[in-house]
Amino acid sequence: MIFGEMPLAGAEGAILAHAVKHQAGMFKKGRVLTADDIALLKSAGVATVFAARLGADDVPEDEAAAAVARLVGAEGTLAQAPFTGRANLHAATRGLAIVDVERVRALNRLHESLTLATVQPFAIVEEREMVATVKVIPFAVPRPVLEKALAIIGDAPLLRVEAFRDKRVGLAITRLPQTKPSIIAKSEDAIRERVTGLGGELSAVRIVPHEIAAVTAAIADLMAQGCDPVLVFGASAIVDRGDVIPMALVKAGGRVLHLGMPVDPGNLMMFGSLDDVPVIGVPSCARSPKLNGFDWVLARVMAGVPVTPQDIMDMGAGGLLAEIPSRPTPREGKPKPQRAPRVAAIVLAAGQSSRMGVNKLLADFRGQPMIRRTVAAMRQAADLTVVVTGRDEEEIAAALEGLPVGFVHNPDFAEGLSTSLRAGIAALPPDTDAAVIALGDMPLVTPEEVRRLIAAYSPAEHRSICVPVHRGRRGNPVLWGRQHFEALKALEGDTGARVLFEALAEEIVEVAVPEDAVLKDADTPEALAALRSG
Repeated sequence: MIFGEMPLAGAEGAILAHAVKHQAGMFKKGRVLTADDIALLKSAGVATVFAARLGADDVPEDEAAAAVARLVGAEGTLAQAPFTGRANLHAATRGLAIVDVERVRALNRLHESLTLATVQPFAIVEEREMVATVKVIPFAVPRPVLEKALAIIGDAPLLRVEAFRDKRVGLAITRLPQTKPSIIAKSEDAIRERVTGLGGELSAVRIVPHEIAAVTAAIADLMAQGCDPVLVFGASAIVDRGDVIPMALVKAGGRVLHLGMPVDPGNLMMFGSLDDVPVIGVPSCARSPKLNGFDWVLARVMAGVPVTPQDIMDMGAGGLLAEIPSRPTPREGKPKPQRAPRVAAIVLAAGQSSRMGVNKLLADFRGQPMIRRTVAAMRQAADLTVVVTGRDEEEIAAALEGLPVGFVHNPDFAEGLSTSLRAGIAALPPDTDAAVIALGDMPLVTPEEVRRLIAAYSPAEHRSICVPVHRGRRGNPVLWGRQHFEALKALEGDTGARVLFEALAEEIVEVAVPEDAVLKDADTPEALAALRSG
């Protein structure tokens, strides 16, 4: 890759490294300069630009990021389309993140151009939470580096999310003569809260004396009830394999696999099994809701992830969880995890088709109504799709029969496009982060092009309006962040959302797309004929 300051005359096809102003606005970093761009910059008096030109053995940043992201995550993860060399992976379900730490390190040690960051191994992640990000640092990755990275991954992904299982958990609580009822109740409540939080059910509770025979019988009873795992919360801490709870497990026919753990709080935990069902001696610190080593083990068990003695012994690095004066509340103020934005698609299908004479959205397009093809593409990329109807409301609904989309009717459709925008936005759920506003007569737009818009969306980086661009020309659909919804609703008449572009220029990011589908609609019979033959 050639990188540096280069004469404008020789910069066509180069990737802009820094933003450059011109008379009509600004070209942002990452733009591939066209002949028209060069002319515009020349007229603005620009003589040189900082840019990059890729070599034959360079893999462009988005292509490289996508190649790694497609392979690096397994079941339970979803890879987002790449943008500016970054491809994020999100959890498809709530569960436990399982990371192959050694191979992640091996990939990151290949070359400075390619990086992979993941959440902490065995982190509890929520659905849609970001669990990993692939980031290409320069504008390209050397092909040999990418090939080595893909070889490291092979057919064994480096990251997966194991969903929490709907487990029926059994709990035995022991008591001594001096044990207060409030302690027993607190023990049960603490375990119930933990189990419920991990997707399970505390289905059976036995309260028994703190004696080997009584605990043995309780374990056997819970096993007979089909409980998995079985937890034993002792009235007294477990201090030896000869103590009450370990001996009770052995008497019941089970095995103590490991006693104690290098995590504080949580040191005095016992881990065993009976007929392949985990049996855990719960440390007394678990009466508190604060994180302890038992939580780490329970999360793995509830996700169906095997736990070995070595796993427990390896928890020591990072296992000091106790509150200390220099770090009084390390788990307070934890930043919210990044999550995938919840994006809706609003398909405008209420127009009068005045230039067509008939409703173009119902016209045949390659064997199906045009509107059906457009909507099908939107719903493949967005979390939900809302179709705004006006003219021929029933016919539009019939054309979309069977597609899982929502409808909102705009009785004021004759008053202009703004009324449909207003109706569509008003129909969105309150947790919608952004909306892709699509025209119903653009059937060539693909789900992948919409996914690229979604990948570019980042309000924190002033990328809250994402516009597709083909060879320097802006097209549709356009993604709008939630912060612009009120401005969109305030539009009047037959005014489209593009009138806001000038005032919101700092929030716009142009997303290059390889095909011209984002420029093609069916406003006239001639345009429809061209679409059909294209």
